[in-house]
Amino acid sequence: MKAVCETIRALESDPAFNAGVGSDVQSDGRIRTDAGLMTGDRQCGAVAGLDGVVHAIDAARAVLEETPHVMLAGEPAVEFAAAHGIETDADPWSDRTRERWRDTDPPGSTVTEQLAWLDEHFGGHDTVGAVATDGDTLVAGTSTGGRWAALAGRVGDVPQIGAGFYASEAGGASATGAGEDIAREALARRAVELLEDGQSPRGAAKGAIETFGDRVEGTAGVIVLDQAGTMGEAFNSPAMQTARASSTEARQWTDQ
Repeated sequence: MKAVCETIRALESDPAFNAGVGSDVQSDGRIRTDAGLMTGDRQCGAVAGLDGVVHAIDAARAVLEETPHVMLAGEPAVEFAAAHGIETDADPWSDRTRERWRDTDPPGSTVTEQLAWLDEHFGGHDTVGAVATDGDTLVAGTSTGGRWAALAGRVGDVPQIGAGFYASEAGGASATGAGEDIAREALARRAVELLEDGQSPRGAAKGAIETFGDRVEGTAGVIVLDQAGTMGEAFNSPAMQTARASSTEARQWTDQ
């Protein structure tokens, strides 16, 4: 679990990614972060709609380890995070998001005006995630800042178990892309189901994305890892950045 959380924390701290610092902005001009975490024995923790929390993955881990629940959301989740030593008054804005938001016309005050504004401005995606195993315990995690100009309070696929992340004894998966479509198709769960049916991680990732592409118009990508540490990935977007490391490399990195 440490390897997954430390990897995601690093990505949440990097303004180049839509998670933590640099997250996308919702229609009310606020940034809200989501994250989810799951182990191969189906322990889960997730958070949604965190205002002022850069490291949402830490809050998700606290839900997993400290509560009988699988998800907390909104202001109570922020208060829970603060009670567990997680910074809750952080600034998640980056220069890029500030400049883009300054150039965005604000929505109107009525629901009708906001929905019309949404049709014009809503878009983008991208998420950060990691899957790791030590040969015994397997963990999958995902973190995001949502999608650009979503309605205030929107929650996408990332904190939904089986959509943005999933793990079982067979392996784990983390997904990225168009969150509404990923949630509709339970993309991460589908990839792990294919592992459970005997597919290789590469075959499971490819099969999940092929089915996804046949059913919806959105783009997505998924990384898959089995208990042996074999990795697979697939995407139908123009590109998806991935990296992998052995246990030795991971220990050297997290010790720095």
